[in-house]
Amino acid sequence: MIKTESIDRSGLFASLYIIACANGLTARIVKSIHSHEWFDAAIGNFDVSIIVWVACFVGVSLVLSERAGKIQKADLVLSPALLLLIALPIGATSWLAVAILSLYILFLGWPADSLRRGAIVLLAVTIPMFWSRVVFNLFAKYILEIDAIFVGWVLGTERTGNLVEFVDHSGSLAILPSCSSLANVSLALLCWATVSQFARHKWRSQDILWCLLACFSVFVVNVLRVSLMGVSGSFYLMLHSPPAEVLLSIVMLGLVVSISLAGIRHDSVISS
Repeated sequence: MIKTESIDRSGLFASLYIIACANGLTARIVKSIHSHEWFDAAIGNFDVSIIVWVACFVGVSLVLSERAGKIQKADLVLSPALLLLIALPIGATSWLAVAILSLYILFLGWPADSLRRGAIVLLAVTIPMFWSRVVFNLFAKYILEIDAIFVGWVLGTERTGNLVEFVDHSGSLAILPSCSSLANVSLALLCWATVSQFARHKWRSQDILWCLLACFSVFVVNVLRVSLMGVSGSFYLMLHSPPAEVLLSIVMLGLVVSISLAGIRHDSVISS
C-alpha cells in the first residue's frame, strides 16, 4: 500500500495534468481525422496549434521541476472529482478539469514558484482549447460580424451579417467559425503566457501593451487573409487549401513568438 505521505504534490498534479491534456488532445485529433483525410489532418497538425503542444509540455515540465511538498487532504478530495470529469466522453470536460486544477493550485494550493508558473501556463492552454469556444458559442453572431465588418472595409464591398461580397461580384464570402479571429487571438494570449512564465518574467504594466500587440497582429493577419479570399472564387480556393493554412499558421506563430520575446527582452533592458 502506497503511503500518501511519500507522494509529492507535484507528481500528483502533473499526473492529473498529463491525463487531462492527453484526453483533451486525443479528442481533438480524433475529430480532425473524422472531418478530414488522414493526410490533410496531419498537415493541419490535427487542428491543434503547435503553441498548444509546446505550452502543455512547458506547463507540465514546470509543475514537475520543483518539489511541492506532501499531498494535502484537499488534494485527495479534488483528484477523484477531476478524474470523473476527465473520464467523461467529452473532450471539453478534460480542459475544464485543467482549468479547475490550475485555479485550485493558484488560489488554494500555496504553490512553489515553478508549480505556480506551470499552473498559469496550463490555465492559459484552456483559453484556446475551451474558454474561447464557450465565448464563441454564446456570441458567435456578433464575433463573426466583427470580422465581416473589417473584411468588408478592406475589400470595399457590401456586407450582410457575416456575408461579404466578392470584389469581382461573383458571389459572397461567408465568414465561418474556422475563419474567426477569436481563436488566433486566444493563441496569442497563450503564447505570451508560455514565453513569459518559462522565462520567469516579472509582470509589469507594459505587458498589457505587448500582449495587446500580439493579439492585434494576429487579428490583422487573419483579416488580411480572409480579405484576399474575398477577391474572387479562385483566390478563395487557393487560400483555403491545407498548404495555405500551414503557411498562415507559420506566419502567425512567428509574429506572436517574436512579439512575446521582444516584450521580455524589453523588460530585461529596462531592468538593467
